[in-house]
Amino acid sequence: MSDYDKVWVRVNHATKKFETRKGTVTALEDVNLEIHDGEFVCLLGPSGCGKTTLLRMISGLDIPTSGEITIDGKVVNGPSPKMTMVFQEYSLYPWRTVAENVGFGLEMTGVPAEQRKIEVEKQLKLVGLEAFADSYPYELSGGMRQRAAVARALATDPAVMLMDEPFGALDAQTRNKMQRELLNIWQKTKKTILFVTHSVDEAVYLADRIVILTPRPGRVHEIDTISLQRPRERTSVEFAQYRKKVLHMIEELETGNQNI
Repeated sequence: MSDYDKVWVRVNHATKKFETRKGTVTALEDVNLEIHDGEFVCLLGPSGCGKTTLLRMISGLDIPTSGEITIDGKVVNGPSPKMTMVFQEYSLYPWRTVAENVGFGLEMTGVPAEQRKIEVEKQLKLVGLEAFADSYPYELSGGMRQRAAVARALATDPAVMLMDEPFGALDAQTRNKMQRELLNIWQKTKKTILFVTHSVDEAVYLADRIVILTPRPGRVHEIDTISLQRPRERTSVEFAQYRKKVLHMIEELETGNQNI
C-alpha cells in the first residue's frame, strides 16, 4: 500500500494485442496498477515484457485491446494535457533554441509570449540551464539535452510525467548525475513520475515502488516498495540487499524458473 492518498493513474485489467503477419501477439495481459499522487514508480522487467507499451497506453498514444486506463478518474482515450512523456531520444527540435524548445508546448496551447517567457525561465533555472537559453541542441552535451527535454515536459505543468528510459543513452557517470538531478526536481515539484528502465540499480535508486513485469505477455508479477531513506547510498548494505532481491527476481523470470 502506498503512503500517498490520491490515485492519479489506474490501470484496470488492461490487455494489449497486436496483429502481425504471423498472427496475434499479446504484449500485455490483465494488467492492474495504481499510481498515486506524488509517487515515483519504476517499471522493470525482462526485455520485451511490454514496459513501453504500458507507458504508451497510459499516455494515450496506444489504446488497450480490453480493459481501461483512467487518469484522475477519467478514461484515457488519447493524449491528455495532464500527462507528458520524456523519451530516451531527446526529441528536441534542432532549429529551435533551448528556450524555444522548452516553450514549445506552451506555444502550441496558445500561452501568451510574455507568460511563456516567464515559465520557460523558471523551468530552465530548475534544471540548471538558464545560461544556455539561447543555445541550440547541437551545442549541448547529452545530459544537458535531456535536462532540456525534462524542462519542456515540466513547462506545461502536467500532473504525471511518463519517462521511457530517458537516461539509457547516457554514459554511466552522466546517467548517475541525471538520476540525482531528476530526484531533486521531483522533490521540488512533487510531480507523479512513472519511469521505465532496464536497470535494477536505477530502479532501486529512484523508486518509491518498483513494478516488475513478467516476460511476454507482460503481467504484474510483483510490486516492491523501496523503504530506503533519501538520498540513497548505492554502496550501503541495505541498497545492495534490495538490488540483489530484485535482480534475482528478474533473472528467474528471464530463465523461466519462476512460477508465473
